[in-house]
Amino acid sequence: MSSADWDASRYHRVARPHAAWGANVLDRLDLRGDEAVLDAGCGSGRVTLQLVERLPRGTVIAADHSESMLAEARNTLAGYADRVTFIQVDLLDIHDKLDRQVQVIFSTAVFHWIQDHPRLFSALRRVLESRGKLVAQFGGGTNLQRFMRAADAVAGREPFAQTLGGKDLWRYYTTPEETEGRLIAAGFTQANGWLEPSPQTFEDHARMADFCRGVVLSSHVAALPDPLRQDFTDQVVDEIARREGALTLDYVRLNVDASG
Repeated sequence: MSSADWDASRYHRVARPHAAWGANVLDRLDLRGDEAVLDAGCGSGRVTLQLVERLPRGTVIAADHSESMLAEARNTLAGYADRVTFIQVDLLDIHDKLDRQVQVIFSTAVFHWIQDHPRLFSALRRVLESRGKLVAQFGGGTNLQRFMRAADAVAGREPFAQTLGGKDLWRYYTTPEETEGRLIAAGFTQANGWLEPSPQTFEDHARMADFCRGVVLSSHVAALPDPLRQDFTDQVVDEIARREGALTLDYVRLNVDASG
């Protein structure tokens, strides 16, 4: 997904579950308050704001591939500009962009967007100090499996099939065991991964459609012509409600703690 595809302001507005997940992941960090931390995929900065508030004497490198997300993050973090550095980068190349190592790598809701996890983890290990910590959460296991089947059913209908047919628009979900093995192979000395079901239910059709358009269907929406985007989103939400009997997304989070 290109950086131009993100509707960063919509994402910032609707991604409340991500902020809540991020707060829970932050609680796993044992910070002194003076560390240098890489936020690997800072997005619109909602969770980064929570991170920098826990580092009164520290610094944050806010890295993201999306120019629009970084612009939104700069607005979100304007009050902390003296302690946050912004970098536009593909995380697969993060080791070529940073001229220093960090004590902590933090990431939420990002790694499932990246297909090549062995290369990703190798790049992250190279920017982490010896005995540094990686604390992350992303989609894993059966994350959104039922939602994806519903969305694929709608994508097969006309007129959407003319544009979406044959496109690989989903993310990459792995198991804890696969992730642990890849982290160890990349040079981490310890790695622990576990799954956490976290279904999200929405109050009404409009709220779920707004969320889906800005987050879980963002690749589909970006691929479609503008006149079809809202209709596609609405039909997916209707299909979910029909299949699930509720306006629910079947989220499953993969948590990872690793040591350098």
